[in-house]
Amino acid sequence: MQVQDLRVAVEGKEIVKGLTLTVPAGEVHAIMGPNGSGKSTLANALMGHPRYEVTAGHVLLRGEDITELKPNERASKGLFLAMQYPTAVPGVTMVNFLRAALKGVQGRDVPIREFRQRLNEALEALKMDESFARRYVNDGFSGGEKKRAEVLQMGILKPVMAVMDETDSGLDIDALRTVSEGINALRTPEMGVLLITHYQRMLNYVTPDKVHVLYKGRIVRSGGLELATELEAKGYDWITNEVDAEEGDSNDDK
Repeated sequence: MQVQDLRVAVEGKEIVKGLTLTVPAGEVHAIMGPNGSGKSTLANALMGHPRYEVTAGHVLLRGEDITELKPNERASKGLFLAMQYPTAVPGVTMVNFLRAALKGVQGRDVPIREFRQRLNEALEALKMDESFARRYVNDGFSGGEKKRAEVLQMGILKPVMAVMDETDSGLDIDALRTVSEGINALRTPEMGVLLITHYQRMLNYVTPDKVHVLYKGRIVRSGGLELATELEAKGYDWITNEVDAEEGDSNDDK
């Protein structure tokens, strides 16, 4: 996936301000940043949420510009979003939901045998009991179960690009480890992962190829896992203060 000079506004206010990012197939990139930096806005804009207006820039998936596509069209191209706050759908079982989602993405009726094989493979990879698939979607689920359900969807749909919006939020240490192991089990050389997180703790389990710091709607620092470790030790102030000082110097020069 390539994001080229992306600008996103919400209700007329610009939140993402010229963001450029490339996540190659097979790589995991983490985006970190303080609250209000634009992380969730970026995730929703990439998936095409109508509330998030792209005012400039482009999003490319496998070289194809998907900036103007609707969310379902982006999904059919291989883009997936694991939501920060998954919605409960009482009365709809996970198995029926997953089969409908797969049909929507592939644009065809998926034979029962083919779907069952895919479901069983995903459940096995995620070490999940088959009874989980018979429950209603997120209805009565714990925080950890909701996030595992998101990862299960990823395992069924097999996207080429997975955007995971603060998948670690609200998880205790055991649930975090379980969800992270699930993400690792589903990693392939064909799939890129953009892992959006506020804390370094998830990166103890899902090792990123690159870490980016988002602040004021743009990426201000990039590095390896050591950057996340430094953020955990120092917090974000040392970067945000540097950026604010640089912007102040730039304004003074004008």
